[in-house]
Parts: sequence; structure tokens; C-alpha cells
Amino acid sequence: MLNNCNILFKKNFITPTWPAPLNVSALTTVREGGSSVEPYDSFNLALHVGDDSRKVLANRAQLKLQANLPQDPLWLTQTHSTRVVNVGDFTDPNNAKNPIDADASVSFQPNQVCAILSGDCLPILLCNKSGTRVGAIHAGWRGLSAGIVEAAIHKLDCDPVTLLAWLGPAIGPTVYEVQADVLSAFKEYQSEATFKPKQNGRWLANIYQLARMRLKELGVMAIYGGEFCTYQESERFYSFRRSDITGRMATLIWYSHP
Repeated sequence: MLNNCNILFKKNFITPTWPAPLNVSALTTVREGGSSVEPYDSFNLALHVGDDSRKVLANRAQLKLQANLPQDPLWLTQTHSTRVVNVGDFTDPNNAKNPIDADASVSFQPNQVCAILSGDCLPILLCNKSGTRVGAIHAGWRGLSAGIVEAAIHKLDCDPVTLLAWLGPAIGPTVYEVQADVLSAFKEYQSEATFKPKQNGRWLANIYQLARMRLKELGVMAIYGGEFCTYQESERFYSFRRSDITGRMATLIWYSHP
């Protein structure tokens, strides 16, 4: 069994060490090493944040080359929805000009790249133990409470016990300050481990723990990751909470023939 606290840094990527099948590849990008200039410096992969589109597309091309992606990722327009799409349903994965409205994607075929963008929200990667199904989820608190994880697991159409999950870089529990609406959205998960009250009438939320509880409730027991804080690690990650004009990281997963 691999130690989920060990993380491999390579070039512009964080590669999770989880006991996924050897034919499954996964990574999260960091903000360093790209073409974008301040305040998007420098490896911004999002077209919707106001960055120069030519630089974003150059960063995406660099990502494909450095990560040795088998094809272009299926980029999504994320709206904190519960919509999940199958990458195989789209004939043109190079969809930078016409992204798909969804907050998660899955794949049942080799060499199809699932991708989500984030800058504080939680990326969740899923794969089955046989290495034949993968998925990527964009889980902000709205999507998490609305059921994006449930929708993605349903779309994967396999026994949740056979799934592994990795929690990518998100805003950490010591700085993720929320108001009463977030607390109310997770009534069944309120505990000292998920919400800590502050003197200003707000709470510190642990989105990692909320995701773990939701995954376990759904039957996913093999859960890894959750060590980072996008807000506090400013040199490595973008954070919308820290800077409302900023870039986004990408979290990707795909598999090759076993």
C-alpha cells in the first residue's frame, strides 16, 4: 500500500501517490513554469478569468507536451452544477472555443483525458481498481452539497467499493471561512471535524473532511490526498479567495490499455 502523504513533484505537476492501477495516470498542475503574466503568472490554464487567450492556449499546449497526454483534455465550463459528462460522447476533445457545461467528467475508454479547473474548490479524482473507469470532479461547497459526487459515482456505474479517490489541492481548514448558508447546507455533517466556530459569527470549514464523509457514505472507502492549502501556498497555487483576479490549476486523469 502506498503512503497517501507522499507526493511526487515533477516539472509543473503534482502526481498523487495512491494505489491506483499502473495504467492510470493523474496529476494536478501548479502555477509555476508557464507563459502567463501577472496576476495570472504563470501556468494559468483557464480561458474564463481574463488572461490573454494566446498565453492560456500556449500553456495548454505545454501541458499536453510535458504530461505526455494522449489527447487534448475535455475542458469544462464549471458552474457548481451536478452535471457529469462522458468524455467519449464528444468527438472533438480539443474544445477550447466551445467548452462543455458540466462540473465532472468520466471516461470508460483508454486515452480520454478528464479535466477540471480549480483555484480553491476541491478537485476529486476517481478510478476503479481494475483501471477501466476514471473520473474528475470539481467540488466546491455548492456542488458538494448539491450532489456532484453522487452524480459522478452514478455515472461511473460501478460498485463504489471498487473505487479509489484522491483529493487534490483545495483551500485548507484553517483559512476556509464560511457563513451560515454553508453550515446549513451540510446539516447532517456538522461536527468539530467539519466546522469550527469563529468569534465573528462565521465558521472554518474543512472541505476535505466533508468530501471524505460524503465519499464514505456512498461506499468509497479508499480515499487519499487532502494535504494542501491553495490559499496559504501562494507560490505554488492559485487561490480565488486570496486574489479574485487570478488563474486556475488543472487536475487531470486518464488511463491507457492495461
